[in-house]
Amino acid sequence: MRWTTWMAATAAAIGALSLMSCERPAEDRTAETAVRADADKTAETERIAAGPTLAAIKRRGHLTCGVHQGLVGFAYTDNRGRWRGFDVDFCRALAAAILGDENAARFVPLNAEQRWPALRDGRIDVLWRNSSWTMSRDAGEGYVFAGINYYDGQGFLVRRSLNLSSAAELDGARVCVQAGSTTRLNADDYFRARGITYTPVVTASEDEARRAYEREDCDAVSADISALAATRSTLANPQLHAILPDVVSKEALGPVVRRGDEQWTSVVRWTLNAVILAEELGVTQDNAADLARDSRDPRVRRLLGTEGDFGPMLSLRKDWALKAIQTTGNYGEIFERNIGPQSPLDLARGLNAQWNARPGGLIYGLPIR
Repeated sequence: MRWTTWMAATAAAIGALSLMSCERPAEDRTAETAVRADADKTAETERIAAGPTLAAIKRRGHLTCGVHQGLVGFAYTDNRGRWRGFDVDFCRALAAAILGDENAARFVPLNAEQRWPALRDGRIDVLWRNSSWTMSRDAGEGYVFAGINYYDGQGFLVRRSLNLSSAAELDGARVCVQAGSTTRLNADDYFRARGITYTPVVTASEDEARRAYEREDCDAVSADISALAATRSTLANPQLHAILPDVVSKEALGPVVRRGDEQWTSVVRWTLNAVILAEELGVTQDNAADLARDSRDPRVRRLLGTEGDFGPMLSLRKDWALKAIQTTGNYGEIFERNIGPQSPLDLARGLNAQWNARPGGLIYGLPIR
């Protein structure tokens, strides 16, 4: 009996020693867990970073943006051949976010009909060209709108000498509309719904529409109100022409990318969102660097890369948004400089005011957290 007891005790002791020899100290297990977590995080980052569009941009060293071939306030070349405008600034901000250099942006001028094949065929990385978000383009044609940078609507430009107060008075009129856009369709809907007849004069571009209007080949021009403001600013006597109060459509304009590269869509979407959010948080081109260093507001710190790893989520640097804002300023600065009161277009913020402004608009910065 004593021999049996001794054997059992010996076996138990050997088992305990074996367990002790296999079990690592707590600190070793903690370190191993941390290493495994870091490896998992790295693997996840590499998976997100696998987007072909962003990889190609980094490899070639520049971003290619499709823009309007010449629309004052939005995309045009100045006397020295430098691209300027509302959409151009957003493209430069995107280049700075990705590559740290606004001059790494390249611009491809496209008319309304050229823009979609250029995007589909990969000749451009992103389309920043007053393009309306519609169901057919999004669901039917396979393009992805990464956000909205301007809320617009279609209107009518006429000569003041006609003494018109509404587009409903254009019965029998000749109206210039642009090919390859939603302009003709919207005009058709407006007039047909009211039992009004009109004659569409279809042109290939805004410039051709303006020239036809100047030659009096048409009685009115119909286009997005922002485009009409640009057209009016280039006429010999802008004060002799008026934009009628009718707004006959909703035109949500924004950047467009090809379907199938979700990571690239996120880069474009969140760069636009960062510039919008910067205005809401009071971050400007001039104070961004100081706020990145000194701000105690966690929202500002996350935006500017001082806190968190939000840039790496996009396979960008931590200061991606800071670089974008330092390049062009926040949304309000871009608006005022190019199409607002500081510009020849003199457009009011209207729907493009921040959501918390007085009066409020539709521009809303999604949270970075």
